[in-house]
Amino acid sequence: MKPEGTLIPFGILEVLQKQFNVVYGNSRETSDFIGDALEHWWHDRGKHYRHIKLLQIDLDNGSELESHRTQFIKRMVEFADKIQVAIELIYYPPYHSKYNPVEHCWGVLENHWSGALLTDVEAVREWTRSMRWDGVAPNVYHLEGEYERGIKLTKREMEHFEKRLIRTRDIARWSRKIIPHLKV
Repeated sequence: MKPEGTLIPFGILEVLQKQFNVVYGNSRETSDFIGDALEHWWHDRGKHYRHIKLLQIDLDNGSELESHRTQFIKRMVEFADKIQVAIELIYYPPYHSKYNPVEHCWGVLENHWSGALLTDVEAVREWTRSMRWDGVAPNVYHLEGEYERGIKLTKREMEHFEKRLIRTRDIARWSRKIIPHLKV
């Protein structure tokens, strides 16, 4: 049992559309991998959301996307500017990820491929494509490349990005909005 490689999954659930999206990487889950995964998803699915003014992203408090991770906040500010949509990052408190709907998708996927021989990367992707979330097949994407861990901004570098965050009163730790700089 020698693995051919490693696949790191990242899930995006479009709640109202009931569309589950899985982005696989072959390196590690980092703030940059998550940022690239969101950009890749938006490139494919953003056309369905041209009318929205605010993209709400529900997040667990995983180590690579915590609200104090400088590289993650930088990537989200850049993402808001790129797509020209305000973004609200909403964090579930520790040990409450069970309330995040995307977590239920992972359980369905695990049950779906329970006992399957995931012998190679293509088998994992095909098994993922064949599952159904509320009757809908997931979109499956793959990102190539290596992602480096531990990228941090200095306090001085972070000042620019911190100024862009609007913290929600009374729940500032759990909710932040990013308003894009308008392109001229």
